[in-house]
Parts: sequence; structure tokens; C-alpha cells
Amino acid sequence: MNGGHACLYVSLSASPYCRQATEAYYYAGVHNLNHRFVIYRVPTMARRPALRFRLLYPPRPRGGHGRDGRDSGARPQQPSGLGFLPDGRMLIVSMRDRKVLRREIDGSLVEHADLSGLAPWHVNDMRVDHDGRAWVGNFGFDLEGGVPTRTTVLICVEPDGTAHLAADGLGFPNGMVLTPDGGTLILAESTMNRLSAFDIKSGSLGERRTWAAFGDPPTSTDISEVLKQVAVAPDGICLDAEGAVWVADAAHGRLLRVAEGGRILEERKTDGIGVFACMLRGDDGRTLFASVAPTFHQAEASANHRASVLMTKVEVPHAGLP
Repeated sequence: MNGGHACLYVSLSASPYCRQATEAYYYAGVHNLNHRFVIYRVPTMARRPALRFRLLYPPRPRGGHGRDGRDSGARPQQPSGLGFLPDGRMLIVSMRDRKVLRREIDGSLVEHADLSGLAPWHVNDMRVDHDGRAWVGNFGFDLEGGVPTRTTVLICVEPDGTAHLAADGLGFPNGMVLTPDGGTLILAESTMNRLSAFDIKSGSLGERRTWAAFGDPPTSTDISEVLKQVAVAPDGICLDAEGAVWVADAAHGRLLRVAEGGRILEERKTDGIGVFACMLRGDDGRTLFASVAPTFHQAEASANHRASVLMTKVEVPHAGLP
């Protein structure tokens, strides 16, 4: 990874999804097939030469009282998207059972929303706005089962946990950002070669429009062929203060800074390793974090524990949510 700060700081158990809160950074280890839900909290970067991770969930055992003396009613099934309600409670996507969980102030996990009746396959990334409204994407099809790709839906979860469909006809809706005014949701469609955008009015999404197209949508429904046909497979994304979007290109091992319309402004390669999420933060908002791993295949990623978080400096600082 170019830029002079391409350091390997920590290894997690697979593609760790990076999200930001005011006081700390949070990473979730996705591919834990024993269903151990791993979330790490990283203090802010002030004058720190490296990331220092603290295991947030599951809590470390104390004495002989199990994990921490409490038995949560929620049993997580692989974490992905993270976000926060206005009161600071964390929302966590539980992929395999298609739920959103809520981490209470005392550290216990409870069910916030059950999306199994709305999402046709595993739920994935999530964006939470300042009011606590969450948008949740999903695979739409069995990614590793050899079935044809198909379009799917984006789900809105209201602050009280009620859920409804927000948009449809999307190709693997993945990373999302909200513009600083809260008026636009930008969405990565990993199998459609594009970023899409929606205007937000009174908490509802308008019609989809193409924010950046990297080429035509793939003609194949075979996922192996789809990944060969796309010029960019956008996964995690983040926004900067000039309105450009940093894109983790999951198919080509690189981070791209993209202008509206699709012009690529900058490219940072990740030295041949897959990159699945990115985030701008740090004291001045100019540190670009990248979550990388050799593979997204679950069994291999869970066995290898070779995922990492890379850092590099950029010129334009962070903007928007997260």
C-alpha cells in the first residue's frame, strides 16, 4: 500500500469491518464459523504509533462465572456492519441469522430487529444515521453455494427496531456512507460495477440513481464470471471533505478515490491482498484505514487468521457518516 504508512498493525480472524465512533474505532471479525462474535475496540489515535486493540465482545471470563457473569439472550451468528444509536448503544449486524443485535449499556446483547422475513440471504453491511435509523444490505444469494447471482433489497430499521424495505433491484448492496447534510445515502453495489445514491426525505429513500459507474453491469450470473467482468467490485466505502469516495475494490486488491460520475482520482494498491473495508479517521481525519485479508471464502479465512488492518496517510480529510 503506497503512501509511507503501509504498516501491518494487527491480525484478526478474517475481514475485519472498520467503523468509527467519537471516542474509538471498532472492528468486527467476520469469518468466525464457530459463531464466536468478535468485536474489538481501538482507542483514538492521538499521538499513538500503532493501534491497540481491546476485546469488546465476547467479554473476557471473570472467575468461574462464564464470560462475565451474564447470559445474553441474543446468540450472534457472525458480525458485520456496526453502528450506534443516539444514546451510544451499539448496533451489530448478525449475518447468518439475519438479525440486528443491540449491545446494551451493561454489555449484554439483545435482539434489535429480525430481518429474516425481508432479507433473502445473509445480511451484511449497515449504516446508522444520527437519529438511530439503520439501513442494512444483504447478499441476495448464496455467495459460496454456486447459485446464480440475483438482485436484492435494502432494508430500513427504524430506531424502535421495526423494519421495512427501503429499495430493491440492487446488486449485492454493501458499504454505505451518508453525506454531511444527511440528505444522501451513497451505496456500493458489489456485483453491479457501480456506486448508487438515494436522496433521503423524512427518513425515506428516493429513486436510485447512479453516482459512479465503472463500466456496464456484468452480463453473467455466475459469481466467478461477475468478478472477472467488473472493473471495480466496491465493498466498504468512506467519504472525504471534497465529496470523493474511497472505495475498497474487493476484486482487485486496491483502494480507489472516486469522484461523482466515476472518474478515478487516486489508486492505492494493497500489495496483492484483498481489501474489503476502508475508513478515514485519525486526529486530522487524514488516516485511511484498510481491512485486508487473503480471501473472502469463509472456511479458509476462518482457518488462516491472516487478516490485517493497514494504514496510510491521505491529503483530504474525512466527511459524513460514519
